[in-house]
Amino acid sequence: MKKKILMFILAGAALLMVGCGRKNPLDPSNPVSLTVWHYYNGTQQVAFNDLVREFNETVGKETGIYVQSYGQGSVSDLEVAVRESLAGKVGAKEMPDIFSSYADTAYEVEQAGALANLSDYLTKDELKKYITSYINEGCIASDGSLRIFPVAKSTEIMMINKTDWEAFSNATGASLESLATIEGVAETAKSYYEWTDSATPDIPNDGKAFYGRDAMANYFLIGMRQLGTEIFQADGGQVVLNVPRESVRRLWDNYYVPIVKGYFGKYGSFRSDDVKTGDLLAYTGSTTSAMYFPGKVELDDRSYEIDYIVMGAPVFEGGENYAVQQGAGMVVSKSDELHEYASVEFLKWFTQAENNLRFGGAAGYMPVLEEANSVEMLDKVIEDYEVAVAKKTYDCLTYAFENMADVHFYTNKSFKNGSGARKVLEYNLSDKAQADRKLVEAALAGGATLEEACAPYLTEEAFDAWYTEFCNALKEAAGI
Repeated sequence: MKKKILMFILAGAALLMVGCGRKNPLDPSNPVSLTVWHYYNGTQQVAFNDLVREFNETVGKETGIYVQSYGQGSVSDLEVAVRESLAGKVGAKEMPDIFSSYADTAYEVEQAGALANLSDYLTKDELKKYITSYINEGCIASDGSLRIFPVAKSTEIMMINKTDWEAFSNATGASLESLATIEGVAETAKSYYEWTDSATPDIPNDGKAFYGRDAMANYFLIGMRQLGTEIFQADGGQVVLNVPRESVRRLWDNYYVPIVKGYFGKYGSFRSDDVKTGDLLAYTGSTTSAMYFPGKVELDDRSYEIDYIVMGAPVFEGGENYAVQQGAGMVVSKSDELHEYASVEFLKWFTQAENNLRFGGAAGYMPVLEEANSVEMLDKVIEDYEVAVAKKTYDCLTYAFENMADVHFYTNKSFKNGSGARKVLEYNLSDKAQADRKLVEAALAGGATLEEACAPYLTEEAFDAWYTEFCNALKEAAGI
C-alpha cells in the first residue's frame, strides 16, 4: 500500500512538472471537470471506471482534474452521438472533452476542425515512450500532428477448440503446423468436413465447418498486405485503390470457396458463438475475443467442457507476416487550453505502464507503451495490484507479447469516405458467400452432389463477375 501511495505522489508531481513548453494551467483549488465518452461494456467498462475513480481520488485530486466517464453503448452508438453533437442536432448532448474513436471517425471530426492538436501537449521524449506505429496511426491531421491518443490496442489470433481438435487430429493425422497458413487452414477445413461427413454414411453431405473469422475487412486489408499490396493508399486524405486480380483471387479461393463448399462457416453474431454451439472448431478474431471463447460446447441434447489453443492468425503462403493493428484511441475535443491540457494529462496517466496493463489485463487489450509490452511487466502488475486476469485473456496477451518481434503490425491510413469503403470489405464478399452457400444447400437437398451443387459458383466467369462488381463497389464507396 505504501508503494502505491508513493507512486501516486510521484505521478502527481510528474503532472505538475510538465515538459511540453506550456505553462501548467491547472489549479487544485479550482478543479476542471472533464467528460469522457466510451463504448466499453462489461468487464472493460468496470476496469475503465475503476481507473477513473482512482485517478479522481489521487492524481486528479492533487492536480485539479475531475473525470466523469459515460458509456454510449456500442461503437456505432458512440459514433452517432458524436456526429449528432458535432452537427448541433436538437436534443444532442454537448461534445465531450474526450471520446473513444477509431481513425475513420476521428478523421471526419478532424476535417470539421473539432479535434485538439495533441502534439502541443506532449514532448518528443514522451512520444518516444509509445509504440511508434500506434503514434503514427494517430497522426491524421494534414500537417502530420497527433490527433488520436493511443490508449489500448489489439491484434488478431486464432483460437481452437482443443478437445475436439485432438479427436480429429488423432483420427486423421491433422497437425497444428498446417494452420500457420491460410491455405493450410482451408485444406484442413476440407479434411474436417470430409471426416465429419463420413461419421454418418447414411446421411450424405452433412459434414461440418471447421473455421470462421470475425472482421472480414481485416481479412482483405491484412491478406492483401501479406501479398505485397495496400488496398487503400492514402495520402493527404486522398486515396488510390489497389485491387490486383491475382491477389484478390487468392482471397476469394481461401474464403468464398470454402464457405460455399461448407468447409468454413458463419452462423452466430461472432465466431466464438459458433464454437459454443459446436458449429465451428476454430476461428480468427481479436485478442479481446478471448474472454468470450466458451468453456463448453452446448448442443441440443448435451453439453461438454472444452479446452483451448491459442495460435497466431494464419498468413498467406509466401506472404510477409503482417497482422492487424486495431483498437480505438481517445481524441480530445478542441476547446480551450485548460480542458485540452487536463485531458492529455489524464490520458498520459491512464497509459502509464501499470495503469494501462491493469485495464488491458481485464479487457484483453495490449498496452501502448514500449516498456509495458512484456510478460514480465504483466506478471508484475498482476502481483502488485492483485489484478484478476482470465487465463484465456492472459494466454492471448502473452502470446502477442512473445511474438511481437516477428510480426509487422499494420493499419491503413485514414481518408475521406474510409468508413464506407471499409464496409464494402466487411460485407461484400461475406454476404455473397453466405447467400450462395444457401443455394448450394438447397441443391444438395434436391439430391445433387457437393461438386454438382457448387459448380456454378466456382467458375472463372463467376469470379470475374464478382470481381468487377467488388471493384466498382469499392470505387463508389471511396468516392473515386
